Parts: sequence; C-alpha cells; structure tokens
Amino acid sequence: MSGDARFTESVIARWSGIKVLLLDVDGVLTDGGLLYSAQGEALKRFNTLDGHGLKMLQSAGITVAVITGRDSEPLRARLQALGINHARYGIDDKLPAAQDILADLNFEWSQVAAMGDDWPDWPMMKDAALRCAPANAHHEIQTRADFVCKTSGGHGAVREVCDLLLSATGHYQTIAKKYAL
Repeated sequence: MSGDARFTESVIARWSGIKVLLLDVDGVLTDGGLLYSAQGEALKRFNTLDGHGLKMLQSAGITVAVITGRDSEPLRARLQALGINHARYGIDDKLPAAQDILADLNFEWSQVAAMGDDWPDWPMMKDAALRCAPANAHHEIQTRADFVCKTSGGHGAVREVCDLLLSATGHYQTIAKKYAL
C-alpha cells in the first residue's frame, strides 16, 4: 500500500463507508481462461493473494459477495474455503441478484464496492460507490471504473482492491502489524 500514488487520502476517505464487496468470478477472481478436463468439466485457477486479501477483508467486517454467470463444484468449494457465504451462481442478469444480496444484508449502494471485467458485470457495478476493474478488463469497463488495478484478474487484482478497502476503512495497518509489517 505505501508508496502507491493512487491511494491518496481523498480516495481513501471517499470509500471509508464501504461495507460489502461484490465480485464477478471469471476475469476477476480468475484470469478468465477456461480449461476443460476430458470429462468436460471447466477448471479455474485462483490466486492465493486474492484469497488472503478476501479473508482479511472479512476479518475487518466487510462482507464479500459473488455473482457469477457460471456454476461448478470447484468454484463453490473455493468460495466456501474463503468463507464467502453470499454467492449467486449461473446468473446472466446480475443487477437483480446484486439487489437481492444488498436487501438480504440491509446495505445501500453507497456502501458497495463492485468489481467486474466485462459488459455483463456493469449493471451490478454502475450504482456502486466504488467501481473497480482488473487491468485486463474490457476497455468499456475500464473507462467507467473509479479504480483500475495494476494487475490482471486472477493475478492479484482483487488483492489490490482488498488493500484499498482495508486502508479506506482504517484496518490495513492493524492487520499488517499482525504480520510484523
């Protein structure tokens, strides 16, 4: 976090009220590539930096929710391992799913950070207080995002957003001290 000019005090102050992070999966938590096994099962690669960032975010009291167009047992297992309890699978129209999650959690759009990489993600991103995109997001999403990561989806982009939110909510230094940083 330290030394990154994108994390100015005004940026951090603007997003200090974030209570939930909405994420897409393909192209955000993964690199967007799909590998298929001989049995036709889609395989995904997740980044441990992202996973640890999500766990730290949750330990700081920020809820993580996932809305994805796909569904698979490996995906469900990964989200369960990360302690993500709010997920919607096989969703084409992500806005109603996002609205349902916010209603279930009693949050407003002003308390939401959302991250996506392509056009189907924009409806769940457009009203969020913080709209984020990985470096490899489609240019239409990047130009509309408040924050574009230096890294690509599946390669630590989610961790960048987690670090931003931890800083904005005043938890970054406290958690860093646990690791003697």
